[in-house]
Amino acid sequence: QVRLVESGGGLVQAGGSLRLSCAASGRTFSSYGMGWFRQAPGKEREFVAAILRSGGPTYYSDFVKGRFTISRENAKNMVYLQMNSLKPEDTAVYYCAAGRWVVSGNRAAEYDYWGQGTQVTVSS
Repeated sequence: QVRLVESGGGLVQAGGSLRLSCAASGRTFSSYGMGWFRQAPGKEREFVAAILRSGGPTYYSDFVKGRFTISRENAKNMVYLQMNSLKPEDTAVYYCAAGRWVVSGNRAAEYDYWGQGTQVTVSS
């Protein structure tokens, strides 16, 4: 069982930055692929970024490439999402997810555990 707790969300002006954190429980954190997804009001949950286990390859959705960076600290059981140049359309609840067999990283079905989410609001 893995428990995920997100933090770092908030209100920011367009062009600003936020850093989301995800704290994971469990002894085998490094063996999990980790991802960030988001869900805006009235929309389906969508993939944002993923990093494979043990700091492997990273993947990004087209709409965040060059603006967001995913990283992990296995020694601390932490995953981060650095978000720069934020836009109003980035407003959503952001979710951290963990999966033992993450391959492509961009499908929600690859993930076994989810956090409760943290709200990010970008004002224009």
